[in-house]
Amino acid sequence: MIIDKRNEFASATALNTGGAGTYNVGNVIDLSVPHDLGGDGALYLVIQADTTITAGASGTVAFQLVSDAGSALETDGSQTVHFSTGTRTVGDGIPAGTVLAAVQLPMEGSKPYERFIGIQQVTGTAAVTAGKINAFLTPDVARWKAYDSPSQV
Repeated sequence: MIIDKRNEFASATALNTGGAGTYNVGNVIDLSVPHDLGGDGALYLVIQADTTITAGASGTVAFQLVSDAGSALETDGSQTVHFSTGTRTVGDGIPAGTVLAAVQLPMEGSKPYERFIGIQQVTGTAAVTAGKINAFLTPDVARWKAYDSPSQV
């Protein structure tokens, strides 16, 4: 998998440990001119736990790819959400190395990309108490998976 530092939102970036709410995580990418990122050349968003993510009892967390007109991405619902991982109950923790998302960027459709794109953490119920993530865009995603051998030699 190829990682371009200019297309990296977070590299072992600590999550926000505040209460329930939406928080910006890591860096934003300035597109200079808003344009469709989900076009012909496939580009993928990868989000993975760098260290174990923990939260208070019944804590939940989700991550979303958003765009906005300003570099300080809004967290009040006025930002454009292009993708969300969906809510995960943290429970005993989300182990380091867990891939939270590995998806092709969605095409513009009814939600055009704005000038700045970034990652947001959505904390529900109880605060995240620890954890770091990696988040980046890449033209290729590692998809190797081990399977049981159909026969033993």
